[in-house]
Amino acid sequence: MPIAEITTTADVADSSVAIDILSKTNEWFSLEETYFIADKGYDTKAIHNYIHHELNGHAFIPLNTRNSKEHDTLPDGRVLCEAGLAMHKDGKQYLKNRTKQKYSCPFKNSKDDSLCPCKHPNYFNGKKYRGCTKYITITDDYRSSINRESIFFKQIYTLRTESERYNSRWKNLNLEKASARNMASITNLNTIGHICLLTLAIAAIKDNQAYKSKSPVGFKAAPSYKRLPF
Repeated sequence: MPIAEITTTADVADSSVAIDILSKTNEWFSLEETYFIADKGYDTKAIHNYIHHELNGHAFIPLNTRNSKEHDTLPDGRVLCEAGLAMHKDGKQYLKNRTKQKYSCPFKNSKDDSLCPCKHPNYFNGKKYRGCTKYITITDDYRSSINRESIFFKQIYTLRTESERYNSRWKNLNLEKASARNMASITNLNTIGHICLLTLAIAAIKDNQAYKSKSPVGFKAAPSYKRLPF
């Protein structure tokens, strides 16, 4: 069930308002040591760090691999080039929010044109240092330390389906295609929708039918539904 809400236009990413709504909620409803479960749309370092450092909680968010490059590596972590050769470490690149390990062609200083097994175009670039260059992001931040393959992570993450069930009940209110057009009216309609579903849950609990608090159809069909004072 919802405890806080915020209405935005469709062009606003969910992740951009997550910290704001968490922060404001935490002012009146403690989120200390919370388990934050969300889809990969919320996979940002800022959200992970806020949950971990500010709320002393745990984040259960899958990695968003969009725009990330996968490299073949050896068991010792060394990167393989397209020809299957182990590349050599060649310094680090220090950026604002992360550090990158640079890997270079093992024959970057060679003048022998026959050494590259796949005859890669980068090996014939005409430069002083020839061959391919790859970068691996290395960091010790909280986001990178999470073991998303662990049984614990997977068990907790399965609970995210609860929010999908709520979304399903929300859609039954037909608020996704609201007749209103201005932001204030749509925000009010959303708030009323959440209040309706919360009211239904309270009514079910007071009528000793808590198991129907998440089923509007089932609760309405209950014999005692009409006897409840609203």
